[in-house]
Amino acid sequence: MSLQSTLERLATYRANNMRASQDIFRNGLLVLQKSSFKQLGDDGNHCGVPAGWTSLEQFALASIDVGRLDIADQCLQLIADKFPNSPRVDCLIGIRMEATEPPETALKYYADILEADSANVAIWKRRISVLRRTGKIEKAVNELVQLLDTFYTDVEGWLELADIYALCNQYDHSFQALSHVLLLMPQNPFYVLQAAETAYTSEDFSLAIKMFLTVVDMTDADDSEQLLQDSTPLGITVRAWFGVKLCTRRIAQNVNLRSLSNTSAPKNSELLDELATERLRVAYSSLGQKGEIAKGRQEVFAWVATPLA
Repeated sequence: MSLQSTLERLATYRANNMRASQDIFRNGLLVLQKSSFKQLGDDGNHCGVPAGWTSLEQFALASIDVGRLDIADQCLQLIADKFPNSPRVDCLIGIRMEATEPPETALKYYADILEADSANVAIWKRRISVLRRTGKIEKAVNELVQLLDTFYTDVEGWLELADIYALCNQYDHSFQALSHVLLLMPQNPFYVLQAAETAYTSEDFSLAIKMFLTVVDMTDADDSEQLLQDSTPLGITVRAWFGVKLCTRRIAQNVNLRSLSNTSAPKNSELLDELATERLRVAYSSLGQKGEIAKGRQEVFAWVATPLA
């Protein structure tokens, strides 16, 4: 593989935010052996940093992932020499420290940096990550809440907070964190689906079915271009229809169950159940790219045929 194609491959991984550490390490090692990172360091640009040095940073992280700390140290030394006193270098050093040093050492390192620069979001997030990984969940939540009070638009932070609450079975708090995500990124159907599934887990079925239907509305074929009965649900839309089907059943089984969000139950839940059944039948009746019938079709057909109540 040529040097140019290797660098292009590394750039593709960065552009797609892929953490293919083994392949990145294998390709990066070829470039490092040719001493080409430093040579190409000033070519191109990525987020204000020359692309060659960004590739070296990427290679350093991959080296830590695969346990080649000797290679990681070489990369870090090259980067530190080029960018002394850089916040990004500080973060890389902290990640390298996490690989071998006790958690308390890394936490103190991050605390010292934050004392000098409390607006260093990357360092703040690394500190929260260490706290969570070492089981100090309450401290991690408190620091994450402080971070989000300061940087409200940090979607990744809200998702992290929602995930922590969900793992602690605090689904109401998890949903509240996700509601901030929906305010910041209302156009992302995956976040709406996550909120719908969280509402379902917290047994707020009226709210959950409303959000599952929102996902369907966001992802299904537009009615003006293609009639609903002629379209085939795919991907996330199928998952949303499963959610609708589950909700209609739970609502039918618990007619007097109160919604924690005071969301009114749909008046036509029987019709929604029939529609969800029809959509799931269509999804599992269609042939795949190789003409194969969807796996689990018989099981799905048997499940959707079960009476509503």
